[in-house]
Amino acid sequence: MTGRRRTPDSSPSSPSSPRPRRAARYAGALAACAVLTAGCGTVPGTGGGSGDGTVRVMTWAPQNTGATNKPGMPAMARAYAKWLNKHGGVGGRTLTVLTCNEHNDSVGAAKCARRAAAENVVAVVGSYSQFGDSFLAPLESAGIPYIGGYGVTSDEFTGPYSYPVNGGQPALLAGLGQALAAGCGPVALVRPDSIAGDELPALLDSGLKAGGHPAATDQLAAEDATEYGAEAEQALRGATADPARKGCVVPALGDRTDTFMDSFRRARADHAPVRTATVLGSVDQTEINATGGASGPYEGAYITGWYPVASDPRWNPMKQVINEEAFGDNSIDPADAGVQTTWIAYTVLRAVLEHIGDGDVTPDAVRHTLDGGLKVSTGGLTPTLHWPDETRLAAVGFPRLVNADVTLQVVREGKLTAVRPGGTGAASDGDMTRTLESADVG
Repeated sequence: MTGRRRTPDSSPSSPSSPRPRRAARYAGALAACAVLTAGCGTVPGTGGGSGDGTVRVMTWAPQNTGATNKPGMPAMARAYAKWLNKHGGVGGRTLTVLTCNEHNDSVGAAKCARRAAAENVVAVVGSYSQFGDSFLAPLESAGIPYIGGYGVTSDEFTGPYSYPVNGGQPALLAGLGQALAAGCGPVALVRPDSIAGDELPALLDSGLKAGGHPAATDQLAAEDATEYGAEAEQALRGATADPARKGCVVPALGDRTDTFMDSFRRARADHAPVRTATVLGSVDQTEINATGGASGPYEGAYITGWYPVASDPRWNPMKQVINEEAFGDNSIDPADAGVQTTWIAYTVLRAVLEHIGDGDVTPDAVRHTLDGGLKVSTGGLTPTLHWPDETRLAAVGFPRLVNADVTLQVVREGKLTAVRPGGTGAASDGDMTRTLESADVG
């Protein structure tokens, strides 16, 4: 999550704390748009869907970097466009997807956003970036909506042009904390020493607190390290501090979680047993297999996710598209949360285009459709999605967070398995809205 590091005297009620700044930014952006008769930064008739029968959008993600990489997201976007166009497009229009490598840095994220504006795309869809403060401002200046980002930055839950489809890291960490509260002794959180990691402790602690558990130990680690021996030792010392209760270690390091677990596997032999737990996006089935499956460090681990497990039949339409249009593309893993988020984001885009019908497809039209109460069904993968002006979580700095549902999974015999099969979110595992309302995200 983005945000500056908190100082000891920061508080939610302080005039300089991030919550009022987020609210002020949100209200200010809405006011600025209200005074522009042609829509924020958009000239009518110049959108990526005007005139030529083609709707132009962009999907970006980091690729070939030393930290987090999400190549499956732009690959899924291209496959979706091929499939949709092969089946007639939407209302006679074809879909063109532009992709951009944001290189996992703020400069790259800003360049992708400026390119989106220069290419006159009508939306950025199903993308990943840690640098919301770099890409959202250029998008807002051009009036371009951001649909279905990965949810890794708090900006995605504050910007009025952002339309998230999941609860991002806030919901995952809160849900994980709530799941661990009853069964864990001391909890050690290992998270990136970065702006994106600064709010993770408060989110995990909100769930622990809801379950009557003390706060976790906050342990920082470099997000691009090649080994984590010292960090693993420190986490194990913290998690085994109470000999009467089995502690838990929670690595949340994105693509570097598997690197941490290599070091952790070696270090844990010298300590009392502990349990591991993390969030989807830091660990998936591929990494569980690579670290030993049923005999590996994740066996028995709780993992929170936004959606049903990959084996759930509700993913079959996505898998069919992958098989038809991207068979053999190893970058698209249907179990990857980024791929899944991209699928859902494009489901939203298609619903928007169907609603617009024969009208002009411009960034303004896309935004006004989303803001006008459109409700989108995702086939049970999420609750029905819609984006009111503000949500219940506006008071804690997340006015755009509309889906706080999480699913709880556990690694059994080396496989990710739903703890409560048969549903998603509130129907099976939990809506984290109430838990997040008490989060101290200062």
